[in-house]
Amino acid sequence: MSEVWAIILAGGESKRMGSPKMLLPYRGTTIIETVIQNIVSSSVKKTLVVLGSDSVKILQVISEYPVIHCYNAAYKTGMLSSVKCGFAHLTDDYTAALVFPGDQPMIGAHDINIVVRAWHESGRGIVVPTFKGKRGHPLLIDRKYRKEIMALDESEGLRVLALNHPGDVKEIETDNPLILKDIDTAEDYRNELNRTI
Repeated sequence: MSEVWAIILAGGESKRMGSPKMLLPYRGTTIIETVIQNIVSSSVKKTLVVLGSDSVKILQVISEYPVIHCYNAAYKTGMLSSVKCGFAHLTDDYTAALVFPGDQPMIGAHDINIVVRAWHESGRGIVVPTFKGKRGHPLLIDRKYRKEIMALDESEGLRVLALNHPGDVKEIETDNPLILKDIDTAEDYRNELNRTI
């Protein structure tokens, strides 16, 4: 049985928000807890949370969930360092990993399962969900790209992987425009709370 993991990037400094956005209230819990709950409810087998800024507080909140974690000491250098930390800590039995920004609690189990199913059915090594042709999250990456990810330059970011292997990319259309949205600012957060009312 293939092991599809989720890597949740939760190590950012939340500079534009002004407070730890992973811990902001969201639908009765917090943003990070909702992201975890969505993943646990999907076909994904295991979940790894990458911590950095505010790691102690976040760890206290997620300690009761069926996830493991790693700490990215280089979190201030950018998101790719957290991606690398995540891939470095996956166990050897994994076959693909979904990379989730920790600030997208709007991506539900249905959206996740569409991406995983497309990977199984297409045979492609990189699967990207889209809405009206625009690429969103989560990005699924086959195990064969692990070494290449670890060698990527921070200035390039993870997106260069799909650019380097266009023939191995599968775009799968979804009906959820929120795969394109994240919560970076206080305005983003207010808008998302108003949407869920």
